[in-house]
Amino acid sequence: MTAHGVAPPALARQLGTGEAVVIGLGSMIGAGVFAAFAPAAAAAGSALLIGLALAAGVAYCNAAASAQLAARYPTSGGTYVYGRERLGPWWGFTAGWGFVIGKTASCAAMALTFGAYALPGQPTAQRALGVLAVVALTAVNLRGITRTAGLARILVAGSLLALGVVVAVALTSRHADAANLTSNAVAIGPYGVLQSAGLLFFAFAGYARIATLGEEVRDPARTIPRAIPIALGITIAVYLLVGASALLVAGPVAIAGSPTPLATAVDAAGAAWAEPVVRAGAIVASLGSLLALIAGVGRTTLAMAREGDMPATLAAVDDRHSVPHHAELAIAAAVIVLVALTDLRGAIGFSSFGVLVYYAIANAAAFSQPGSERRWPRVLNVIGLVGCLVLVATLPVAAVSAGLIMFAVGLGARRISRRS
Repeated sequence: MTAHGVAPPALARQLGTGEAVVIGLGSMIGAGVFAAFAPAAAAAGSALLIGLALAAGVAYCNAAASAQLAARYPTSGGTYVYGRERLGPWWGFTAGWGFVIGKTASCAAMALTFGAYALPGQPTAQRALGVLAVVALTAVNLRGITRTAGLARILVAGSLLALGVVVAVALTSRHADAANLTSNAVAIGPYGVLQSAGLLFFAFAGYARIATLGEEVRDPARTIPRAIPIALGITIAVYLLVGASALLVAGPVAIAGSPTPLATAVDAAGAAWAEPVVRAGAIVASLGSLLALIAGVGRTTLAMAREGDMPATLAAVDDRHSVPHHAELAIAAAVIVLVALTDLRGAIGFSSFGVLVYYAIANAAAFSQPGSERRWPRVLNVIGLVGCLVLVATLPVAAVSAGLIMFAVGLGARRISRRS
């Protein structure tokens, strides 16, 4: 029921485990491999590999919490719904607001990544191309979730092919230097490693797309707990292999200074022929991630609108294609503004802030579940909660400041709305 006592229009359950895994992979592969390594290298040098392992550990805890909660509450909205049900409306709103603002920034980051790889050295044209990508992929999403899953499958295959080229080139290059894997690792210190973990966490958050699609998967109690760990496990393996390969040939300084780190890596390996392949893979990966992100943010916005925490018009579901069309159009408009105004590194940091808060609440909600609903031990929820809060605190100051301001705006607006 909505806040007004009217049963909301339902979304159609059309996705199986394979489609759910592909949507999760499409959300993750692209964000981390092609964008987040650069700011992570700036924070931690080659110790970004340690940060990557820490981010993967926190992501696993969060994935376990999300899967357990999604099996109990198989509806759109993710932790917005879980927080409301387990902890109360204010916690649910905080999680939902964090997800919407964080993932809207993620959409902008993916659009900017697409532009950076497609048109190197042309910043104005990159932004314009990013805007066009947002418009085009929003149109795809508005045609229905099965079309989203089908396109995501194609995009993931292209991404993995390009990443395979990066790894092969790096491991066979005469320019590979094992010393690059340890340079700067000691001088950076624990703060830099933790900051790199927080930035790289941005790359792992795609499994949330599976949970936010809980109203559109068949047999969600079985499908979601299977799909989330599978997608995350594949992504962790890919990230570790590609990250180590890029550092091996290019080193942390070159990776940190490049807006297109994997293109820089194959160039450093002396394989100029591979650079167009990598750029094409980055384009495909960023488009796949953007496609799934728009779908996920739209569905959380739908859930919040159903409960009166967003304008009621955003709860509309298109009769023909069974998608939250008003919500997705609103998200697309916000993303276009961010693409025009922000830069890639700023978008990544701000996104990590919002999403880490979201998952902190997910872990708290999962901790409160009774034994009959548990699939994993409570200690994972504690580790996940503490890990999220630590990574939030070590993000760049600008990202933390902007995040705190946006949460203050959202919570303040909700209080005013409730009073009136």
